[in-house]
Amino acid sequence: MAYSFRMARFERPHVETVVRQLTEDRKRLVVAVTGPRQTGKTTIVRQALARVGLPSRYVALDRPSDPLAPPSRDDVRWLIGLWEDARHEAERTGRGFVLALDEVQFVKGWSAVVKGLWDEDQATGCPVRAIVSGSAPWSMLTGLHESMAGRFFPVPVRHWSLPEMAKAFDFTMDEHLFFGSYPGAAHLTNNLDAWRSYVQNTIVAPAIDRDIVALTRVDKPALMRRLMALAPHSSGQVLSYTKMVGQLQDAGNTTTLARYLDLLSDAGLVTGLGKYSAKPHLGRASSPKLNVLNTAVMNAPTGHTFEEAKADRSLWGRIVESAIGAHLHNSLRTGTELHYWRRQSREVDFVLSRGPNVLGIEVKSGPRRPRLAGLEDFRQRFPGARTLLVGADGVPLNEFLSFPAGYWLDAHRPRVP
Repeated sequence: MAYSFRMARFERPHVETVVRQLTEDRKRLVVAVTGPRQTGKTTIVRQALARVGLPSRYVALDRPSDPLAPPSRDDVRWLIGLWEDARHEAERTGRGFVLALDEVQFVKGWSAVVKGLWDEDQATGCPVRAIVSGSAPWSMLTGLHESMAGRFFPVPVRHWSLPEMAKAFDFTMDEHLFFGSYPGAAHLTNNLDAWRSYVQNTIVAPAIDRDIVALTRVDKPALMRRLMALAPHSSGQVLSYTKMVGQLQDAGNTTTLARYLDLLSDAGLVTGLGKYSAKPHLGRASSPKLNVLNTAVMNAPTGHTFEEAKADRSLWGRIVESAIGAHLHNSLRTGTELHYWRRQSREVDFVLSRGPNVLGIEVKSGPRRPRLAGLEDFRQRFPGARTLLVGADGVPLNEFLSFPAGYWLDAHRPRVP
């Protein structure tokens, strides 16, 4: 009960963004709250509706138990009728009305319908305000329709940070590293079986089946599932696509595998980092370094307990490195890129870059001062780059995880000696 009590009073910054946009008196855009499954999008929408001070209606499109839910995925007439009701309410109250459509991707063709209805309201001046939310990237939800530009205000929601989990659920840093950052799973950490089941059956499986396969073309869904099963055990490792195909025992080509990895990254599950190079085309052709985007995805499939994982220095080191990679990826902003770097046996765990600004990051979870041959070689190869050590005698892990990627890229810190 303590978890739900604290959670009900915790607000992510996205709530203020949604409220501000809904109360904007100028051009009213449809607010689009999108992001990976189980990152708190529904809570953000509900908290915003409670604060905005306007009559509203919230509809969960993916829940048959909701009396306002559509009878079928193909019934766009139902969506039009729901919007018409919102128009009547907006005109009746004279104050406007907010219609919130949660998991909007459940209705096929929704984006074209909403676009047309929004255009009509702009022409007539009808004060309907709308929120749509979905557990998939905006590009996947809309199919990259250019006609959507200028009509929607995107509010991307990413995985929770360490400060957010600490404030909302009293998570320690080590708990954040092992159990990850899914708010819905936070109250299950004392029951590992229930926690593992929640992560795998409530998050990972639906993310593949309902948020990827249902929205885009996937010719080999079984291959995608095997790739997802490989990722937790390979997070932090550089694997060629050819080697992955061999491990997955599939006749599919490497191009298909690369596309599936991109889709899993879009869904917030696992990404493939390219090798950093001064020549971008060489980096794109490199073998990817796998990195889970939430360490719950990495640790739920294993049989390790929290205590066993901490006692295994090799495993804990991989968890720490994966958590750092996930944090960097999840806090990236437009124009900033994340890579790894390797030359022969020397490697730098992560490289942040934005224009001429380059930062090499090495992660060390052990207590001893590490050898930094990789960072030294990186500085020689890229003289204008800065380097940073995280852990050991460098920036403490909890401090690094408390600031977004851009902070570290912009920070004027001395180079690691």
